[in-house]
Amino acid sequence: MIRLERLKIWFLTAVLTLCVTVSFAATQNSQYSVFILSTYTDIPLNGKVAEILDRGTILFGTTGDYRPLSFCEADGTYWGFGIDVAKEIAKSLGVRIEFRKTSWPTLTDDVLAEPQTFDLAIGGITITEARRAVMLMSEGYLANGKTILCRASESDRYRSLSDIDKPEVRVMVNPGGLNEQFAREKLTHASIAVHPKNEEIPALIAEGAADVMITEITEAPYYVQTDSRLAAPLLSAPFTHGEIGVLMQKGQEDLLETVNNVIRRMKSDGSLRRLHEKYGLVYAYE
Repeated sequence: MIRLERLKIWFLTAVLTLCVTVSFAATQNSQYSVFILSTYTDIPLNGKVAEILDRGTILFGTTGDYRPLSFCEADGTYWGFGIDVAKEIAKSLGVRIEFRKTSWPTLTDDVLAEPQTFDLAIGGITITEARRAVMLMSEGYLANGKTILCRASESDRYRSLSDIDKPEVRVMVNPGGLNEQFAREKLTHASIAVHPKNEEIPALIAEGAADVMITEITEAPYYVQTDSRLAAPLLSAPFTHGEIGVLMQKGQEDLLETVNNVIRRMKSDGSLRRLHEKYGLVYAYE
C-alpha cells in the first residue's frame, strides 16, 4: 500500500513538473522554446529558423500564376503542388503560413530584398547555376523541362524545335523568367510576343492570338486536361531537363537544411509521390 501511494505521489509530481515546464516555455521568449525544440528534434533551430519560430509565421513568396504548381484565386486562396509542399515545411516547424505575391521579373530582387519581403520562394522555380550563384536553392522536388502548348488542331505541325523556329510561327511567353530566356535564345526566327499574365497565355493560344506557348512539362498537362482545344505534342520529349526547388537568401543555411529535410522525408515516406499523383505530374525519384 505504501508503494502504491509513493507511486501516485511520483506520478503527480512528474505531471506537475511537465506542466510547469510547458507553461514556462510558452510564456518566455523564443530562446527558451528554441532550446527545448532543438533538444528533441533534428531541426536546426538558430539563425533564420529561430527568427521564423519567434514570429510564429513562415512567409512564402510565390507568383500565383502557374497552375498546377502555384495559383492564387480571386478570393486570395492559394493552391497547387508547390503550395502543398510549402504547407509541409510550415507544418514541420509548427508555425502558421502566409503567402506573398511575387513575379517572374522581380523574383530575384524580391528574394534578395532587405528587409526581406518573405523568407523563401516556392512554385515553378527551376534550379539553375545562375540562381545558385546569388541565392540558395533546395534539393529538387519536381522534375521539369521546356515544352510547348499549341492548338490541338495543329499538334502535327510541331514535332521539333526547328518546326517552331520559323518566321510564320507566333510564340508567346510570360515576361522575365526562364521561358522568355529560352525562347529568345533558341527561337531566333519565330515571332516572340510577351504577355504579362502567364495564366492567360494558354487561352490566348487556344483562341488564336498566338500559335505556341513555351512552358514546362509541369504546367502543360494541366491545360491539356482542362481545355480540349490545346495539345502538348512534345510533352514526352522536352527540350531541357531540370528540377524545381525552393529559393532563399544566402546565409540561411539553417533554413535550407530544414527545407531539404522536409523534401527528403517526403521522398522517403511516399508523400511526395502521392502529391505528384494528386496533380497528375510525373514522379522522377526512386
